Amino acid sequence: MGGVTEVTRTPGEVTGPPVDIAAAAGRIAANVGRVVQGKDAVVRLALVTLLAEGHLLIEDVPGVGKTTLAKALAASVDATVRRIQFTPDLLPSDVTGVAVYDQESREFEFKPGAIFANVVVADEINRASPKTQSALLECMEERQVTVDGVSYELARPFLVMATQNPLEMEGTYPLPEAQRDRFTTRVSMGYPDRTAELAMLDDRATTDPLADLEPVADAASVRDLIAAVGRLHVSENVRRYVVDLVEGTRRSPALRLGASPRAGLQLLRAARASAALAGRDMVLADDVKELAGPVLAHRLLMAPESVGGGRTAEHVVAELVVTLPVPRGR
Repeated sequence: MGGVTEVTRTPGEVTGPPVDIAAAAGRIAANVGRVVQGKDAVVRLALVTLLAEGHLLIEDVPGVGKTTLAKALAASVDATVRRIQFTPDLLPSDVTGVAVYDQESREFEFKPGAIFANVVVADEINRASPKTQSALLECMEERQVTVDGVSYELARPFLVMATQNPLEMEGTYPLPEAQRDRFTTRVSMGYPDRTAELAMLDDRATTDPLADLEPVADAASVRDLIAAVGRLHVSENVRRYVVDLVEGTRRSPALRLGASPRAGLQLLRAARASAALAGRDMVLADDVKELAGPVLAHRLLMAPESVGGGRTAEHVVAELVVTLPVPRGR
């Protein structure tokens, strides 16, 4: 049987059977694919983000299945799931929670917000004010919530899957730079092909496939997969290539803001997850090249003089991937 295998163990526990990362992830992908048809690359990127213990930003116009993808992945993992509908009147305390004074005990009691779940679906995140969006900053980076000076740890795995409409649409707010930098990857759904759209018209005429979706993994198994992915070998050459890409964005005259050190860390984590999904026990430069756009582009800010020429951050990253020398050997 192909695929990367890792033996997982905890102190004092007898070693269990190997975990086949590719096979386990394949079951999740197949389950999601029952609902999100014809979007194998998008589903794979969502799985890469999950196994990299990151967060996913799904951006596109309304009606193309952004929320469906998020809900299908959440339903495929038997873990706690919360959905937050971001609106202009949503408050930060609705996300993180609030300390409420108890008259009987005469003490403040913390009431957890919707962020306390393994999978959080942040629907139309850019319809909330930047103040409310910022409530996610600590949660996404440090996996904890601080309210009134007290910190509360979030359960793992912890994945934020946010959907976003294009900024030119009415009633939206741009995500702050710090917020975008915390999303490991960004993906655009795009319209389905003709075959998938015809099948959708038939399949969803009277039923909702999400209603019949059963989980094929649980929180504990996902934690094991994430830990196994984190142990995949990365050569010195590949690590240097990651740094070269990140530094290249900072030197580009087309950009006003290049990639952060966090971007390099997340690019390497995503490359590890991609290698594991491909059934390999080591990361190749090709894994980094494949993910450079989805991981780096949404973090970059174009210089004003570059915007008028029609260039985008995706173009800049693609040019860097082509021009930078690729490391050879292990």
